[in-house]
Amino acid sequence: MNIGRVGDGNVVLIAGGGRVYTDVAARFTRTEKGLSEIIASPYNAALVRSIVDKGHLAATEFDYFLFGVEGYSRVTEVQLVRKRMANYLIKSGRVDKHGKRSFDVVVPDGILAYSAECMLEDGTPIRLSGEALLRLTEQWYDAGVEAGLPEEDLRYLKPQATEFKALVGMNAHALLDWFRIRCCRNAQAEIRDMAWKMLRLCKEAAPDLFRDAGPSCAALGYCPENDFQNPDCHVIRKAQALELLRAARTEG
Repeated sequence: MNIGRVGDGNVVLIAGGGRVYTDVAARFTRTEKGLSEIIASPYNAALVRSIVDKGHLAATEFDYFLFGVEGYSRVTEVQLVRKRMANYLIKSGRVDKHGKRSFDVVVPDGILAYSAECMLEDGTPIRLSGEALLRLTEQWYDAGVEAGLPEEDLRYLKPQATEFKALVGMNAHALLDWFRIRCCRNAQAEIRDMAWKMLRLCKEAAPDLFRDAGPSCAALGYCPENDFQNPDCHVIRKAQALELLRAARTEG
């Protein structure tokens, strides 16, 4: 068994950035120039930044980014695929490997060492740590493989800590939206780790598209969570921002 820790996941940008097509898409909707001339026009960084700043994000859907991710748990996979505007190709966990599949897990700090008293079927008490429970599960799984049970059935009792590997594709519009949610302090630690690693790669590959990308507060200037605001976040709340806006309008 390989035991990884939350925060050690790996994210690689496979494709995206370099030539940015948001400016081509933006010019296409407004200019009277011919298509060949639009395509041949030099890249306009200011136009891209203006498109993003104004929130006219339809043009950003023509820039696509492909990531490879590994070292994350099935817990995070479930949260990841809730984003509908994306493409996912996840490494199969059901194909029979005849005992060659590695039993890899990813867990947060503190889980492995924690132990609790459990009760066997005959009433015998037993104290199990998190790591012992994982290793027992691995033994049970391996025994099932040796007994000839299909791995697509055995995986039903594998922990949510089981590692997944995937290719993830999103256009820039979807990424900007995803970063707002998953870079927030309210997001779970593991998926927040993935989001920030993806964001850093995007900022490096396409800085004009992702200059101000990040959690909602970075893009909006206030926290939209209101009563659900994370205790460690001290950004002004939406209700407070609206109150300030109303006061400014009254004074004006």
